[in-house]
Amino acid sequence: MREIVFDTETTGLDPYKGDRIVEIGCVELYNTIPTGQTFHVYLDPERDMPEEAFRVHGLSREFLTGKPLFAAIADDFLAFIGDDSRLIAHNAEFDMRFINAELERLGRGRIAAERIVDTLVLARRKHPGASNSLDALCARYGVDTSRRTKHGALLDSELLADVYAELIGGRQAALGLTESVAATKDEVIVAIGARPEALPSAMTTQESEAHAAFVAKMGDKAIWLKYRV
Repeated sequence: MREIVFDTETTGLDPYKGDRIVEIGCVELYNTIPTGQTFHVYLDPERDMPEEAFRVHGLSREFLTGKPLFAAIADDFLAFIGDDSRLIAHNAEFDMRFINAELERLGRGRIAAERIVDTLVLARRKHPGASNSLDALCARYGVDTSRRTKHGALLDSELLADVYAELIGGRQAALGLTESVAATKDEVIVAIGARPEALPSAMTTQESEAHAAFVAKMGDKAIWLKYRV
């Protein structure tokens, strides 16, 4: 199952009152395991950077000036997230309002809400009454945040990928050799299909020959013969 963990940084809280995205970070997962494929871009918001937002992510107007506009990266972003990959975000409603607002400005269709998994909702169900910020969840699950001095879309996506795996039962759940199961809004189930390529045999030539000789003594009805390649 392909999933995309993503995060945005913005100039403020409301995309319909002039606030814009200044950073997008995405991490690709396959069966909850990061594949190493990422999407990361800084964006020119074509406006000033409020001090409150700068204190959160440290991205200044000077740094962002000359970076690409959302319109220039929209196709690449949409290609990376694909048409049906599940999209994972913390407090996803916030990020999706900004993404969809940017798409609307370009006359593009909104991303369907059915594709979204909000890890904040998952965390509140699993840990009711507890702090469920990304920092709190990282601390709870032992996820290393030493690189995180300020918010950053790509780094936060990488941290959230680890938190997400823990929220749905840990990546050890992916050791089962069952087919992938689609999740509902009320639960997230992760499984993995059979290994695409068999591991090489660890038997030596001598061990293989000795085993063949042993099976030969058992005759034509030996059960081992059913598994012989």
